[in-house]
Formats: sequence, C-alpha cells, structure tokens
Amino acid sequence: MFKRILPKETSFFDFFEQHSKLSIAACKELNAIALNPGELATRTSRIKEIEHDADDITHKCINALHRTFITPIDRADIHRLIKRQDDIVDSIDSAASRMVLYEITDIKSEFKQFTEALLKATTAIEEAVHNLRDLKHGEAAIEKRLRDIYEAENVSDQILRSALARLFKEEKEAILVIKWKGIFERLERASDRCEEVGNIIEGIVIEAS
Repeated sequence: MFKRILPKETSFFDFFEQHSKLSIAACKELNAIALNPGELATRTSRIKEIEHDADDITHKCINALHRTFITPIDRADIHRLIKRQDDIVDSIDSAASRMVLYEITDIKSEFKQFTEALLKATTAIEEAVHNLRDLKHGEAAIEKRLRDIYEAENVSDQILRSALARLFKEEKEAILVIKWKGIFERLERASDRCEEVGNIIEGIVIEAS
C-alpha cells in the first residue's frame, strides 16, 4: 500500500541535466543576438520558448519531489538547485525581452562579453550536474567545473563595472544609459545565479564527502 504512493522511477538528475541544457541553449541565442542584432526579435522569441520549457521542467521536478519519499540527495538541495537553475533562464529572458522592449539596434561590445561568460558558466554547470550522478568518481570533475563557474562570475563582475563606467562616460543619450544599465544588470544577475548554482552543488559535494 505504502509503495503505491511513491513514483515508480524519478531521476532528479535528469531534471537537472535537462534544465542545464536549456540554460546553454538560451545563452547561445543571446550570443547570436550579439553577433547579429538583426535577429533580436526571432532570437528573443526563441529564448521565451526556452524559458517556458525550463519552467515546465522545474514544475515537474518539484511535483516529483512532493511525491518522492526517498531522494538521492537532500530534498532541500534538490528544490534549491532546480529553482536557481530556473532563475538563470529567467534572467536571460528578462535581459533579452528588455532589448526588444527598448528597441535596441546597436549592440554594445560588453554585451557579447557577457554572453560569452554566461555560456562558459552554463556549460560548466551542465558538466557539474552530470557528475552529481556519481559523486564518488565525479567529485574532481565537479570541483574543476565549479572553478570555471566562479571564474566566469568574477569576469562578469568586471564586465559590469567597465560597461557601466564606459556607459556613463561616453553615452550622450540619458535614455540609452538607463536602457543599457538595466540590460547589463540583468545579465549580471544571470551570472550571479550561476554562481549560486555552483554554491549549491559545492554544498552537495561537501555533504556527501
């Protein structure tokens, strides 16, 4: 009787990996905008689709968590990890949506720097969550990817500082300063969320050691 209330099979690692792949896909769309601003509308539309898919995975993961009695890692860590992964995609979607709303036509050089740093971070996250399946053999690989995530976040901090400094110094139109400041800050928020994902993964590794 008790067994019937539990799902036959739930792999939370599948949810983590599926979500991380969507984060990478969103970053690639963002990078495509940097390379070809004329594709802003179509790429942003695709990012919105990715964001909806990411929400769906998050909801499925949380619903499975509610139905599962025994989990491979701490229940609170599962919830925090999938939510923070979702926050990455949400922040990317927010940045891209504002570019459309603000009718951005000229792309700042720092925008591409941000997209490259985010792509590095999300790629590292994908590899890190994959190795969560087997912590005994994957701990060293996870630690290496965590360093990549933290390095990318530090780079993003530097990009934000230099981007805002140049924006305030060189941009003559106040409205463009406001628009780009909002976009840059949301990209930095996405980077911060990547760091938080790294912190959660690091905590999981420490608890298992």
